[in-house]
Amino acid sequence: MENVTSSPLEWIIWTGAALSLIGLLGLIWCIIRVTRAKRANLDDDAMRTVLKSAIPVNMGALFLSAIGLMMVIVGIFLT
Repeated sequence: MENVTSSPLEWIIWTGAALSLIGLLGLIWCIIRVTRAKRANLDDDAMRTVLKSAIPVNMGALFLSAIGLMMVIVGIFLT
């Protein structure tokens, strides 16, 4: 039987893919949350509260996705 070992660069690729997936899920969560708030016909103050709470999650999700994609690209280039 062949002994298959994974290199550290493969770990970088898979970790980056996982981070990108987590970021994508965060973005989908933000879209769902804001869409529900729009459909609820909230007043301006309530809508601003929902949007203010969704912005940090949105920025964090974008950051995770970008870092994850960078990790995947670096791992592929160095493999």
